Amino acid sequence: MDSPLLVAALSSLLLLLALYLLGGKRRRRSYPPVAGAMLQQLLHWGRLPEYMTELSRRYGTFRMLTLTCNWVYTVDPANVEHILRTNFANYGKGPMTHGVLEDLLGDGIFNVDGAKWRHQRKVASFEFTTRALREYSSGVFRDMAAELAGIVAAAAAAGERLDMENLFMRSTLDSIFTVGFGVNLGALSGSNKKGAAFARAFDDASEQVLYRFLDPLWKAKRLLGVLSEAAMKRSVRTINDFVYAVIDKKIEQMGRDQQEFAKKEDILSRFLLEREKDPGCFDNKYLRDIILNFVIAGRDTTAGTLSWFLYVLCKDQRIQDKIAREVRQATTGDHQDVGRVREFTACLTEGAIGSMHYLHAALTETLRLYPAVPVVSCATDVIRKEHFAPPRK
Repeated sequence: MDSPLLVAALSSLLLLLALYLLGGKRRRRSYPPVAGAMLQQLLHWGRLPEYMTELSRRYGTFRMLTLTCNWVYTVDPANVEHILRTNFANYGKGPMTHGVLEDLLGDGIFNVDGAKWRHQRKVASFEFTTRALREYSSGVFRDMAAELAGIVAAAAAAGERLDMENLFMRSTLDSIFTVGFGVNLGALSGSNKKGAAFARAFDDASEQVLYRFLDPLWKAKRLLGVLSEAAMKRSVRTINDFVYAVIDKKIEQMGRDQQEFAKKEDILSRFLLEREKDPGCFDNKYLRDIILNFVIAGRDTTAGTLSWFLYVLCKDQRIQDKIAREVRQATTGDHQDVGRVREFTACLTEGAIGSMHYLHAALTETLRLYPAVPVVSCATDVIRKEHFAPPRK
């Protein structure tokens, strides 16, 4: 090759290499920094919240790499606003997340995008602002609080220890399931064997879908029906059998006396009455998905917050005393003897609870310190530089 041609060829190669390197730098700047791989999360599994908090403080926004995709984590307020508000349509659940959660959540609001999400958001907004549902829910929560307080009082009198988180989980499941389906599971009292089986299956399935995010072989296990996926299949079958039996019983009740049925205030009954007006709007499977998502939304979040709230109270006697004094003032006029538990819970009206400003502030601060939903996941096929605030120095 002639030397001018050689020089030209080498120059072209050097130019292409320079452009590639410059482009690479631009591409690297277009993405948040890499903080590690998912393997590191597994290595820190025993202290995962603390580990992710350390990374969040260091980077603000960062990536964790897997064999198939990038996970982007951000705690930057500007990014959170961008994802959840200003450009919400760009960040859906995505097919991967939908597939992981589908067996348990189906096409409920936490697992869908687009028209189904908008429909359920609209229905939920309407139903949960109706006075009838609020009053019904308040009654259910008061009754469950009285039952829980009775268990705690009996244990205190006998000098027994209690697992309060477990009690909160069982009582909130009873409460939200009653609001959603109009049936008391009896998880707190243990009085309903089928309800207790549902509660166990619900816990097991909820745990298993979490591990699916970390198990690259879960689809193969599900296809073969072995190991953890065999247990998952059994749990989902128990959940579905129980829920569909409840729906069928409700439909039977509605068929016997629709006028009396119209007085029922649980969410399932209201949806069934709505379906009577438009029979093609949703089937039993969609009903199961919608209401089971409500149960998931109200159960773990409430129980987790109550557990952390009790933990915070146990660390500071001054806060305990101040909250107890405010509650007495709002309900019994600051009398030390509040009478029996059910008499006391009857005083917990919306007006009384609304006047408990210090209690509200303490609960809000608990949520700030120990958020009920510490991670919100979404998916997008396109991530550009302008989507994220610059990494912190």
